Amino acid sequence: MMQPPKKTGKASALSKKKPEKVVNPLFEKRPKQFGIGGALPPKRDLHRFVKWPKAVQLQRKKRILKQRLKVPPQLNQFTKTLDKNLGMNRNNNPFLTGSELLILYDGGISVGINDDYLDATSLFKLLLKYRPEDKAEKKERLVKRAQAEAEGKTAETKKPIVVKYGLNHVTYLIEQNKAQLVVIAHDVDPIELVVWLPALCRKMEIPYCIVKGKSRLGSIVHQKTAAALCLTTVKNEDKMEFSKILEAIKANFNDKFDEFRKKWGGGIMGSKSQAKTKAKERVLAKEAAQRMN
Repeated sequence: MMQPPKKTGKASALSKKKPEKVVNPLFEKRPKQFGIGGALPPKRDLHRFVKWPKAVQLQRKKRILKQRLKVPPQLNQFTKTLDKNLGMNRNNNPFLTGSELLILYDGGISVGINDDYLDATSLFKLLLKYRPEDKAEKKERLVKRAQAEAEGKTAETKKPIVVKYGLNHVTYLIEQNKAQLVVIAHDVDPIELVVWLPALCRKMEIPYCIVKGKSRLGSIVHQKTAAALCLTTVKNEDKMEFSKILEAIKANFNDKFDEFRKKWGGGIMGSKSQAKTKAKERVLAKEAAQRMN
């Protein structure tokens, strides 16, 4: 029997030959040379290679260390802060009791009540009503007083109700039991300056809360930063709102002091370590299943 002739490689190559690309002679090909003095290279994401300022490097390292290492309860309580309202379902949070509403926010916990919602914004709105006078306001007041005295009038001077600040002054007011509400910043550095303040407030039965952050507190009292603020009294028109704020703060800070002082923080490993741990757990689970079978 005669076999059919084999197909040659030439014929197959000719059959698969691609049509030639039509090149327009008007457009000349100019390949880029990326050497020294040549064309600029395409833009790349160099974020990883940026040399960040020392302050940024330190704060990032500090944040990572706080996540990795075990944080004692006395320091960990400063991560549970009163903050912006980000809604969370009551069923998702085991801390909620009664009409309280705790809201997780950026590693901290925000606090509110369902009846009249409390968050950091409502607290700061109240504090802004009692801002102390700045230099310009003080000068204006003294000029008016001097003019009144020059005209022979007796100007009635009534002590204004303002927010008290300064760590020593706030501590004195707490010890004298004159403070009605104490607001502490969560990011005081060194933290040893205020780490004892929640315990003192609890002992003196004064409502306290921890907020973000020291620069925000400082803006209320015309300073760059403030470690702690306190209110000794409020005007009659604000007493209803103030009492609701105190009630909510007591429920979520003073009454939970025992819970906070037992809860350690940190111990959160990185994504790579977590992936390795999960892989080991999967292997162990597989081996255990095989043994059972």
